[in-house]
Amino acid sequence: MSMFVDIAFPISSYNIFTYSVPQKFRSQIGIGSRVTAPLGKRRTTGIIVGFPQKPVFTGAIKNIESLVDPYPVLDKPLWELIIWMSDYYLTPIGQVAKTVLPSKLSTRYDPPALWMVRIVSKGDNANLGNLGKNAPTQAKVLDQLKNYKDFIQVSELRSFASSPLKVCQGLEEKGLVKLLKETRTPNINAFTFDPISKQIYFTKKQREVLHDLSLMLNPKKFSSHLLHGVTGSGKTEIYIEISRKVLACDRTVIILLPEILITPQIAGRFRAVFGDTVALWHSKLTQAVRSWTWKRICLGDFKVIIGARSAIFAPVKNLGLIVVDEEQESSYKQEYPAPKYHTREVALMRGKLHKAMVIMASATPSLESYYNQIKGKFTYLQLSHRYGGAKYPQVYVVDMKKDQEEAGKIGQVFSGLLLDKIEDRLNKSEQIILLQNRRGYSPIFRCNDCGEMEMCPRCNVTLTYHKVGNSLQCHFCGLKKKVVKLQCKHCSGHNLGLLGIGTQKVEDILIESFPGARLARLDFDTARSISSITKLLKKFSLGKIDILLGTQMIAKGLDFENITLVGIINADTGLYLPDFRAGERVFQLIYQASGRSGRHKKPGEVVIQTYDAENAVIKQATKLNLKKYYNMALSERRELNYPPFSWMSNLVFSGKKKIAVLHKADKVRSGLSGKYKGLDIIGPAPCYRERLRGKYRIQIVFKSAKSQDQNGLKLHHFLQQNFGSEINQQTHSGVITSLDINPVSIQ
Repeated sequence: MSMFVDIAFPISSYNIFTYSVPQKFRSQIGIGSRVTAPLGKRRTTGIIVGFPQKPVFTGAIKNIESLVDPYPVLDKPLWELIIWMSDYYLTPIGQVAKTVLPSKLSTRYDPPALWMVRIVSKGDNANLGNLGKNAPTQAKVLDQLKNYKDFIQVSELRSFASSPLKVCQGLEEKGLVKLLKETRTPNINAFTFDPISKQIYFTKKQREVLHDLSLMLNPKKFSSHLLHGVTGSGKTEIYIEISRKVLACDRTVIILLPEILITPQIAGRFRAVFGDTVALWHSKLTQAVRSWTWKRICLGDFKVIIGARSAIFAPVKNLGLIVVDEEQESSYKQEYPAPKYHTREVALMRGKLHKAMVIMASATPSLESYYNQIKGKFTYLQLSHRYGGAKYPQVYVVDMKKDQEEAGKIGQVFSGLLLDKIEDRLNKSEQIILLQNRRGYSPIFRCNDCGEMEMCPRCNVTLTYHKVGNSLQCHFCGLKKKVVKLQCKHCSGHNLGLLGIGTQKVEDILIESFPGARLARLDFDTARSISSITKLLKKFSLGKIDILLGTQMIAKGLDFENITLVGIINADTGLYLPDFRAGERVFQLIYQASGRSGRHKKPGEVVIQTYDAENAVIKQATKLNLKKYYNMALSERRELNYPPFSWMSNLVFSGKKKIAVLHKADKVRSGLSGKYKGLDIIGPAPCYRERLRGKYRIQIVFKSAKSQDQNGLKLHHFLQQNFGSEINQQTHSGVITSLDINPVSIQ
């Protein structure tokens, strides 16, 4: 009797394809099994989504060719999560499955085995002269091995023999060496701090929070919580203690972090408590480590998974706890490719499907989460004081306009106050964090004669000058070109200037101002691998770095005892972007960065430099007055019907020909049907960055007021009805339509 399966492939189509299953695979497959099968002229990996009794397709049915894994790699809740994501984010199930189950990883992965060789006592005493007469290469290799008392890799002998393994096998036959094959498992601990043990004495408030969470730990019930803890309040210790209780119930834990930079230190704390049951999962791991970790997660060897966005899909079984740390961070949003999911939303749904506890945690919650706890959708837990009696830092605000006028130095990067504070900390052997949320040397390369700026030919943005490498780079499409001739290509003038400040420029000024200081820069350009990040942070924790300079990646999560000064070079960066979340992001960044200072016994200070000291966002951020700012921001959002007071989606049309993109957007807008009460449709209008990566972009924004009952479902139905089959499909004119459900930005 024939057996058939329905397979979804990672393509931009909602079609499911039916295949026949050869007898040899039938006992090994199930829903969620990954298989390879012919699709058109290619051999493609897909996922089994059903077992039809008889195929609907009347043509010839092809066979699946092989199994990627010897067994299904997901459980029922994770499969149900894939189905929900496909429906909610209007993305074909095969594309969602590709995101959840990376195609390059397989449970069949085995670490490479290496041939090792060691000389034995007979070889040590061998007469090399006699051996050299008949086998000179063997004699050379044996002579080299006499320098080693232990096993070495056979490959290290390539300089003495073109085929060292064959030579060593000949020596083994003569009883002169010993060969063995050794499996080298990847060193998964190389990307974390060494275990960081602490003697923890919980405060009264921490005990209350743990008590409340413990009461909610029910293996048959989902619960969601917002843990609002000020910077330095000991949220990590809460995560560890509640994880201990979850593991005691034979359940597993996922800890999500917004920045890969934070993972080494947090992993060190968890490893001190839970040992080798802790695994890291994020994109910066090497392919070997990812493959090995993936296999061991599937086998159930790891019980605690710590990682960035994609760790929410870790195929752990019997999941009991999900923590989304710094839940407000936009890095939790997948912008490309589809599905454009938000980890916060996916975490809550996965928690529901597993009947697990989900903790959203932050010192600066997103306005959505803050509003949801007001409405009672989350249980609200608060840690309002720093751990161990540590005090809030003293905050100084420098009006750079006044400072520059008084100093007579227009365009200076550092105020006199910040320079004095840095010098004071260096004299005291205390550490400093400096934040400049813009990488490169200068964001604008301009001709002072004609005013023309170097622009990216593929994006409507200026090219950023990078002194390291002497190049102009686009931070959107990745274009990079060397600066060979300092001459304006428009007027042929040589009067070229650099405007704006990036981390490289700040670094140069610091080296000049404090030549004896040990300085490290951490931004996208230097954080190329997790091993280099870990190495740098270990040096900082050991006091071997005095000043850590970086972008927003250093503004959150880091906890070092000797940091007593945080300097924010330009607090206004990003404040005036045409995005309804711009003010919220700037407030959170200033608040979080300030929280790195004075977290332990030594008092801390923060110097915030701004060109708009009277701006309401800057004012409240420098006062660390979260409640007042959030109430002000919620009032503005309510008035403009922006989230959290509405459901929002963004439809973006993109293509190489501007007229084609405009035509498609106008056609779609005029053809929209089924509009309902409470739905606002804005546009079509150009995106703020109208041209990116060689494509013009037009958007239509949908806002559906939450004040109307069922408007969330209505909006989703409206989008599905009007665009369900068009998303990510390219028209004959080359226009692609992409839909973002609950966007974090409308730029």
